[in-house]
Amino acid sequence: MEQETIKKRVVGIDISLEATTYAIVDVKGEVVVMDSFPTLDYPDINLFVSVLSERVMEMVERNGGYESIRSVGISAPSSNFMTGSIENAPNLPWKGVIPLATLLRERTGYAVAVANNADVRALGEHTYGLARGMRDFVVLTMGSGIGSCMFSNGLIHKGNEGFAGEIGHTCVVNGGRQCSCGNKGCLEAYVAKKGIVATAKELLDETTTPSLMRGVENLKALQIAEFCNQGDELAIEVYRRTGEMLGFGLANYASLVDPEAFIFTGGLTKAGKWLFDPAKETFDKLVFHNTYGKIQFLISDEYKASNDMLGASALAWEVREYSLFK
Repeated sequence: MEQETIKKRVVGIDISLEATTYAIVDVKGEVVVMDSFPTLDYPDINLFVSVLSERVMEMVERNGGYESIRSVGISAPSSNFMTGSIENAPNLPWKGVIPLATLLRERTGYAVAVANNADVRALGEHTYGLARGMRDFVVLTMGSGIGSCMFSNGLIHKGNEGFAGEIGHTCVVNGGRQCSCGNKGCLEAYVAKKGIVATAKELLDETTTPSLMRGVENLKALQIAEFCNQGDELAIEVYRRTGEMLGFGLANYASLVDPEAFIFTGGLTKAGKWLFDPAKETFDKLVFHNTYGKIQFLISDEYKASNDMLGASALAWEVREYSLFK
């Protein structure tokens, strides 16, 4: 009887507004090789998929060949694991429903799994990171948007349609700021990068207080955090208000799902104490009293491209047709 070869490598792909990063990852979680290209260079989805497929296959052929790869895992905003599609992503250039798993499978011949970037990062944290050994926790991805994934009893809670965990699109201000999703008052409109800049502009308009933010063209959220480090009182107030809003949203979340920890990932974690100190203070004031002091706030120490690849690679092993775990 011919023995079946167990393939020990997968391809992980992370799609964000800034860049699309792809890598070959082995069964031990080691990144063999990694590369990237600007996502916005390809506003046409068909061209994007063609370029991504070509680049992935070129990488595969240079590093072990086609037969060395078992499957592909893709992390992307507003993606649905159940359908394998990106669905109405507010922060990506492609609109509507994009059947990404099908499109890439047709071009590469590999089994492909696609999931929301928050879910993929949570899977990576559970497999390789801070959540190892935890069974009930929430991972928040903080950047251009605010996403989350909840693990319950050791498993990702996806919900009926696969969209559980959209904390960024929970309403925190009735009739508040316009959100990119089409609704008003969403948490994301206050706590994601654009929301932080909007808060800064509001404060600058409200007062004549001197600030390093004044006169800065194309002000950025992390630039405001740098001004906090320099003692800028108005910048500190921007993050105080932002953290207060984040703590409000998380207190409601925690009172519903009772997690062991919130684990924060994404570029905005670099704001550090300016964001998380007021968030934790507000959280402690508002969270259900029986859980007070029992829920950890943890900032992932693995926020880098390779961590996103580890999450995507962990997802790749989950593809049902070829799963090692069936």
